Amino acid sequence: MHPVASAERVPVQVYPDSELASVAVARQIADLIRDRAAAGRPAVLGLATGSTPTRVYEELVRLHQQEGLSFANVVTFNLDEYFPMQPDSLQSYVRFMHEYLFDHIDIPAQNVHIPDGTVRPEDVNEYCRRYEEQIEQAGGIDLQLLGIGRTGHIGFNEPGSGAQSRTRLITLDHITRTDAASDFYGEENVPRRALTMGVGTILDARQIIMMAWGEGKAAVVKRTVEGEPTDSVPATYLQRHPAVQVVLDEAAAAELTRRKTPWLAGLPSNWQDAATVRKAVTWLARTLPKPILKLTDADYNENGLSDLLATSESQAYGLNIRVFNELQHTITGWPGGKPNADDTYRPERAAPFPKRVLLFSPHPDDDVISMGGTLLRLVDQGHEVHVAYQTSGNIAVFDDEAIRFADFVADYDQALRLPGEQPAEQMYQRVSEFLTNKAPGQVDSAEVQQIKGLIRRGEAKSALRLAGLDPETRAHFLDLPFYETGRVRKKPLGEEDIQITIDLLNRIRPQQIYAAGDLSDPHGTHRVCLAAIMQAVQRLKAQGTDWLQDCWVWLYRGAWQEWDIDQIEMAVPLSPQELTRKRRAIFKHQSQKDRPLFPGADQREFWQRAEERNRTTAKIYDQLGLPEYEGIEAFVRWQY
Repeated sequence: MHPVASAERVPVQVYPDSELASVAVARQIADLIRDRAAAGRPAVLGLATGSTPTRVYEELVRLHQQEGLSFANVVTFNLDEYFPMQPDSLQSYVRFMHEYLFDHIDIPAQNVHIPDGTVRPEDVNEYCRRYEEQIEQAGGIDLQLLGIGRTGHIGFNEPGSGAQSRTRLITLDHITRTDAASDFYGEENVPRRALTMGVGTILDARQIIMMAWGEGKAAVVKRTVEGEPTDSVPATYLQRHPAVQVVLDEAAAAELTRRKTPWLAGLPSNWQDAATVRKAVTWLARTLPKPILKLTDADYNENGLSDLLATSESQAYGLNIRVFNELQHTITGWPGGKPNADDTYRPERAAPFPKRVLLFSPHPDDDVISMGGTLLRLVDQGHEVHVAYQTSGNIAVFDDEAIRFADFVADYDQALRLPGEQPAEQMYQRVSEFLTNKAPGQVDSAEVQQIKGLIRRGEAKSALRLAGLDPETRAHFLDLPFYETGRVRKKPLGEEDIQITIDLLNRIRPQQIYAAGDLSDPHGTHRVCLAAIMQAVQRLKAQGTDWLQDCWVWLYRGAWQEWDIDQIEMAVPLSPQELTRKRRAIFKHQSQKDRPLFPGADQREFWQRAEERNRTTAKIYDQLGLPEYEGIEAFVRWQY
């Protein structure tokens, strides 16, 4: 590899995806354990929680169960724990570590150390001192595993934590609590404090591996790797460690200079690759800012792109024309293909027309939030559109909504019940009593889960009716089993999930598929739903399924992000009227209106996020010198 320019202040390894990265980290840990065992010494590991290390732990469990890796000589110290927190709570890191790792390996119970969220407040300082003492008595931490929060925290060392800080009680940042809200079924249930190893405690480890996956971490990864050390981003203090590694997937590395603008770091670029050229030219146009067709030789030369010009036969003018045309050809008002038209420069085929279209929606509202305008366009243009709702989405319904619907059913039953029928009032009383006494974060009863699932199913049907589709024939509710845990934490993708997807594909035999392409979300519902589709399609391909030979797969993005302009392969423009129709379809999902249960980092309503994203994409096209639209929905084709 060409040496990375001085922008990166720590060693960075980038893997194609989080799966490969996690396996590599797990094997590195396994090598350490074996080396220490061979030397007759314990391996002391500092462990992290959260979604980032889960696949690492799964691989360590596999290595133990299938390859004989023993943890008998391992001593562990966890980074942190919420305070207060009972060890058997759903959100407890004690429970997390046992579910993902300790219950499946042969580590001695006395070798496991996790901060105690039940310590009396007046005893916290002494407890933290003893935790540091225990680490020292174990010989210090050999390898510390870390994730990173959006605030740049490592452990729960929030902005302001100094490089010398030790294990202590800390108040959590608002952003950290917002990010944790989904685990606690609402931000109001997230503890305000936590016990955490200090930055200094972490830096005492002999070796450190910090991992990050997904676009959501890309910005803070860039600051950590390329920025000056500062207590406003505690992770930057890792630059001071002599043996630190930063392990990333492609998405988390997206903002690093070597990936986003390698020409500015003096790194070689493949100017024979059309995608690389398009990325560079659109970056230059947006940076200056100028329409593409107004870029000059001087613009290229003065902004680190002289090598690109040198490889272009016609210099700036010809290069501008080429990239401009590529972008122009992504725009189409016919997402299903325009019949009886030359499709040479169109993103979709003209034939067959109309097409059988299958739109996969991970949750019951992703279809209209993420590509509602395109859905409406496909229906209006006469295609046979089917929508598959992959999960019930039941955990994202507020309790009072479930009570309201149960009350309605009871009243309806009382008004119209025939003699001898079982009264629904009993059901209402059970549901009301359960939800009234429900503890924060408690899993809903099966009956409540079913009611919440039916609420979301009804909303999805209503949105399809608005789009002009008959839900009885065009809506397919898959209720994939991996999701139905009643908890934010789901089961891994299973064979039944894949088979359900295969059966639907064979039944519909689509010529066009749309799927949520959140490839960088390693543990969320979107990621698992996409994996189900991809594995199903690949199995059908291996079987030589005839209809698949004439099927294209388009990937859309979720409510939180959009494809980069240089990645977009199909851009569907929306008029003001279509954007309004899309909003009305989103409004049909009333349980997610005003305040969704799991808003994520963005507190706006989903329709606001969607419209802002659509308008921003349209504005970028306009700034680059292309036609101006009210909004644009974007897609990337998956070449399976």
